[in-house]
Amino acid sequence: MAEVDDAVAAIRSGALAIVPTDTVYGLATTPHDEAAVGRLYAAKGRGAQQPTALVASGLPQLLELLPELDGRPAAIARALLPGPYTLIVPNPAERFAWLGGTRPDAIGVRVPAVRGAGAEVLARVGALVATSANLPGGPDPRTLAAVPDVLRAAAAALVDGGELPGSPSTVIDVTGEEPVVLREGAVTAAEALRTVASVL
Repeated sequence: MAEVDDAVAAIRSGALAIVPTDTVYGLATTPHDEAAVGRLYAAKGRGAQQPTALVASGLPQLLELLPELDGRPAAIARALLPGPYTLIVPNPAERFAWLGGTRPDAIGVRVPAVRGAGAEVLARVGALVATSANLPGGPDPRTLAAVPDVLRAAAAALVDGGELPGSPSTVIDVTGEEPVVLREGAVTAAEALRTVASVL
């Protein structure tokens, strides 16, 4: 599929792509290039102090990217991922520090349960950095057509995955003694905390 090929090439080169996830459309690029991430932030109008999630194609890839991820945070990751969650986990080695915002010793991670073209893009690149393909404060896009024109114009590739659920991932911080839901999204806070509690 040409649009998948284009997105893979764009992400690998440090350009931007709009890709479907298991929740909403995301504005994505390679996580390995700080300058590429800077271009993503500039396109979205995102402040450098804000964190952005590292998205891996699977748990093995996530553990390869963050080899220090172990113990309780790793157990929680195995219980919740793949799925519509973003987990804030410890990052003692400060890997991908440009994704951590004001907390380089912590990092948000996702392993989406994505299918179709979005899954193919992610499988081929292994990992990407992604944020919702909306402008700050704008609605989360559930269709490619709902992505703002300014972001579509900034992207080197667009991948149409059809209509998505439209609720962003639920964000849980597991860096402290007790997990904290920072954003209720596709999964309710109560359900997320019950699932986390079942593995502790």
